[in-house]
Amino acid sequence: MVPAFLLTAREALEAVLIIGIILTTLRTTQRLHQQKYVWSGMVTGVVLSGVIALVLDLFGTQLEGVAEEIFEGTMMLVAAVLLTWMIFWMQNQSPQLSRDLRKEVQAAGQEKRDFPLFSIAFLAVFREGLELSLFLTAASFTSEQTIILRGFISGMAIAIMLGWALTTGLLRLDIRRFFLITSFLLILIAGGLIAHAIHEFNEAGWVPVIVEPIWDLNPWFDEKSPLGQMMTALFGYNANPSLSEFIGASSYFGILLWFLYRRWRHKKVPALQATP
Repeated sequence: MVPAFLLTAREALEAVLIIGIILTTLRTTQRLHQQKYVWSGMVTGVVLSGVIALVLDLFGTQLEGVAEEIFEGTMMLVAAVLLTWMIFWMQNQSPQLSRDLRKEVQAAGQEKRDFPLFSIAFLAVFREGLELSLFLTAASFTSEQTIILRGFISGMAIAIMLGWALTTGLLRLDIRRFFLITSFLLILIAGGLIAHAIHEFNEAGWVPVIVEPIWDLNPWFDEKSPLGQMMTALFGYNANPSLSEFIGASSYFGILLWFLYRRWRHKKVPALQATP
């Protein structure tokens, strides 16, 4: 439930904040008559991403054997890649996101066009909804659907309440710190998805196990214990992984840490200038 809640809350909050910025800009510029295009774009994005989630779920339930393992592994891998991309995209865009949105809304008003408002709202909601659909589909392979549904509903409720409180000024929240903390947790979840994906590919025969298992921690930290089940659901904990699972997850975290170090070094260390 926790991964579904966490990702739903984050993804939905991003969409709610974007919609809130657009509606606030329209309100302050006395263009309330154009709000209907924003709402229609939002509803279209929600419906389309929901249809995609339903199609993926129905398609997955029809598969059996090796085809099912390949589909589940592929969905987990795609979800992990999108999670990682979304985290870095948001970090790059968040400082100027509000300013850019207001400029786009104001430009649409000056040109007296309604479709840009629809498309901005649609793309914002559809992008977050598509990422969420892929993740929830992948998460359903390792958790019960009722648990995933509870996490989705509670995360959506929290996001809507937080977004409303933030856009109306009733609540002040350090958004950058919120996204930083959730980004760290989502990176751990993405690493677990990659390990799960490789496990499915092991079973399908697509990826060799090399050595299985490389260790067995069940006598000390049983993955079927309450804490073990929670760690499995959250971060893909496996007490007896294959070597290929370990290599895949370790490579993901290693590449990510290297990339983050390069970004940090680039920002902190000024470029050397040649002296005459």
